[in-house]
Amino acid sequence: MSNSTVPHGDGRRPPRVVALGGGHGLHASLSALRRVTTDVTAIVTVADDGGSSGRLRRELGVLPPGDLRMALAALCGDDEWGHTWSQVIQHRFRSEGELHGHAVGNLLIVALWELLGDSVAGLDWVGQLLGAHGRVLPMSSVPLDIAAEVAGIDPDRPEELTTVRGQVACASTSGQVRSISLIPEAPPASPQAVKAVREADWVVFGPGSWFTSVLPHLLVPDLAHALVTTRARRVVTLNLSPQRGETDGFRPETYLEVLHEHAPKLGVDVVLADRGTVEDVEPLERVVRAVGGRLELADLGRDDGSPRHDAERLAAAFERILSD
Repeated sequence: MSNSTVPHGDGRRPPRVVALGGGHGLHASLSALRRVTTDVTAIVTVADDGGSSGRLRRELGVLPPGDLRMALAALCGDDEWGHTWSQVIQHRFRSEGELHGHAVGNLLIVALWELLGDSVAGLDWVGQLLGAHGRVLPMSSVPLDIAAEVAGIDPDRPEELTTVRGQVACASTSGQVRSISLIPEAPPASPQAVKAVREADWVVFGPGSWFTSVLPHLLVPDLAHALVTTRARRVVTLNLSPQRGETDGFRPETYLEVLHEHAPKLGVDVVLADRGTVEDVEPLERVVRAVGGRLELADLGRDDGSPRHDAERLAAAFERILSD
């Protein structure tokens, strides 16, 4: 599929799309969306505390840049310029010293933050350098921590809840995540992110790590209010497979049930699911109707059998939905 754009209902402009998430899930969503609209904004979680991002966050007190970098890489074009810069910012140093494991893009982003004193302006400058087909924004203006209530860490007490703190710890827990909260409890939203949601035609949730990348947006009060009250239509893209610990044992409808538990006032217009992962359509359709939406089934997975979305197939599905 080419970088064609989908006309909006009035025929005068492409749809304004906001995509929420972080990490590989948001990368997949953005890689698809940039193929079908020229007006896409990523709103990215800022709770990562591991790897290069965690080290920079602890040492310099900055927002963790890793998920923001991945979003920028996903918005790079398919031409030589975009392909090259995507590789550059994703490149990680390999050494025996302090630079080992750091991603070039993380260092570039943090350098611009220090020079400009403005996290959004710094990301915009990186986006211009990369020729990014869209904009990347942090969901909050301060770095956050995720706390999860986890059941079954002790296999002898499967219903006992334990509080686990930190995105890495929550994502890699041996138990079952039941709910999450943010620290600080009511963090400030990025004003530009709130504005983007209010002006959007479509808001896309997922795919991605459900508790640590998708749901945190709904725990930032001003951003959550914008997501609930925006006139934009809302799409939820379901994951292709459960993640160990975070979503072990999840059925397709469980993602929607958890979303509703964390944001009961949030309406959903379309739920996009991979046809091959939905063994029983009826319970999923029942939950989709309960949240006010319709179900869209499509073949979305890669041919290699890995539990990841194929950018071209996901783009084709988004194109159908966005042109509705």
